[in-house]
Amino acid sequence: KSIDFAHPEGVKALNKALLNYHYGIKIWEIPQNYLCPPIPGRADYIHHIADLLAESNGGEIPKGNKITCVDVGVGANCIYPMIGYKEYGWKFIGSDIDPIAIKSANNIIGQNTGLEEGIEVRLQENPRDFFYGIIQKEAPVDLSICNPPFHASLEEAQKANLRKLNNLAYSKDKIKKPTLNFGGQSNELWYNGGERKFVLEMIRESKKFANSCFWFSTLVSKQSNLIAVQKFLEDIGVRASKILPMGQGNKSSRVVAWTFLSSEEQTEWRNKRLK
Repeated sequence: KSIDFAHPEGVKALNKALLNYHYGIKIWEIPQNYLCPPIPGRADYIHHIADLLAESNGGEIPKGNKITCVDVGVGANCIYPMIGYKEYGWKFIGSDIDPIAIKSANNIIGQNTGLEEGIEVRLQENPRDFFYGIIQKEAPVDLSICNPPFHASLEEAQKANLRKLNNLAYSKDKIKKPTLNFGGQSNELWYNGGERKFVLEMIRESKKFANSCFWFSTLVSKQSNLIAVQKFLEDIGVRASKILPMGQGNKSSRVVAWTFLSSEEQTEWRNKRLK
């Protein structure tokens, strides 16, 4: 038994059921045509980044509101903060350039008891910025996460989705018109220059906040972008970086994480914030 994954309402209904069953999220609504992300993949990212933090904490995942995580591009769905808060009790700051997404995320937070204690969303007023206006140097954070736009244009996004739909088992007839079964607005799905440019620009800006965040991270969906990302991390002078492979079903991806803190600074951070 399954659902028709080519049908947007079917995907949304499955998400609502998973959020209710596993995380106690009773009310979850998003505006029409906004991104409806697959829950297992989002949970996978949160658990991988928790394991990364554990490596810096004697193998133990730090839990509770002493840990703060920034979600760059929280979206209307607010998925990452909800999962991270429910699983580990971390505090989350979600940022987005879209006022409608911010309003939707706030609605979800407000309609589910307890989320207001751990999740805050902030409008990123400059669409070219990632951390400016969100991370305050006097209020450091422990992690940053991001699910960047995959594509370089609307046309590229539609072609990719058309291929995906025609590969679905329940799509009996050839689909000719692209329909975004997972939804998505322009800023959620594509970026001028694509995923590679988005991630490189994020890394460039992250150096300005080198002492304000322990581990920066982002998804990198395209294997072909990995070499450029790794080279840029070396060139910009990170102290450590890691690639965390992820996979669900026939989909493979990876999280790239980096820190500008030296070994001594990491030890000091751990003693002050993680323990």
